[in-house]
Amino acid sequence: MFKNARLYRLEEPSTIVADELEQRLPERRFHPCGSLQTASLGWQPPLGEQTQALSHAGNGCIALCARRQERLLPSTVVGEALDERVAELEDREARTVGRRERRQLREEVVLDMLPRAFTRSRQLHAYLDPVAGWMVVDAASEKGAEELVGLLRETLGSFRVRPPRPRNAPVALMTRWVASGALPDGLELGDACELRDPRDERALVRCSGQDLGAEEIATHLRAGKEVVKLALRWREQLEFLLQEDLSLRRLRFADALLDAALESDIEDEAARFDAEFAIMALQLRELIGYLEGIFEMAGEA
Repeated sequence: MFKNARLYRLEEPSTIVADELEQRLPERRFHPCGSLQTASLGWQPPLGEQTQALSHAGNGCIALCARRQERLLPSTVVGEALDERVAELEDREARTVGRRERRQLREEVVLDMLPRAFTRSRQLHAYLDPVAGWMVVDAASEKGAEELVGLLRETLGSFRVRPPRPRNAPVALMTRWVASGALPDGLELGDACELRDPRDERALVRCSGQDLGAEEIATHLRAGKEVVKLALRWREQLEFLLQEDLSLRRLRFADALLDAALESDIEDEAARFDAEFAIMALQLRELIGYLEGIFEMAGEA
């Protein structure tokens, strides 16, 4: 189950075919960092390393998984090694090392240290939903999502997507919901929000575990602050934190959905993934369609 959902509109959903995509993904299969590489990014099986397929299709959606590995070279460690090398050179040749030479020495230090550096890996999950016309990436940050989108674009040569373009401003609607307590059918306020002063973006107020109808929140709104993040519950099926760019964080699926996905008789890991993915993708398809209607983000590219 995804913890986050960053949305991208597929501009050419009809061109996405699961079998054709599977044939292209091996061109950018993940390989561990070489001894002189700082990072490596590529595709790996979404169902786990015990499988071979680099994608998984179900209910009209296609699951993908990218892996990014990087070598850890803390700047402080590099700086200390560089200072030692510069001091040694200056003592030996009785001269001052200039800026350009120092940059060259730093590159040498990095190349010397890279093969011995530890590596760290992380996975990036996503899926394509050509039926609904969306791509969903499980990434907390825009940078992480764009990394996966960029990899898919490099793999396919062309991959046209764009972030949501709502006609109804999310900040204005979220602010109105909190101020009035009146939400569209199916939505309920959660217990967290973030308010920001449009005149000074540094003026932030974060509220958690709080009644959003309280006078304290109303005071901030009367002072001109706007709601830029808002915890919501949808049809008792999903809880999430809606952000001003329409990305969803802290996704939490209802226990009933989790129980359905984790039936006791499903012992095979791949079968369990398939069950979870099917339930999650269908729920998010419904939720995204619901949000499309509220924010009117289904317009032309």
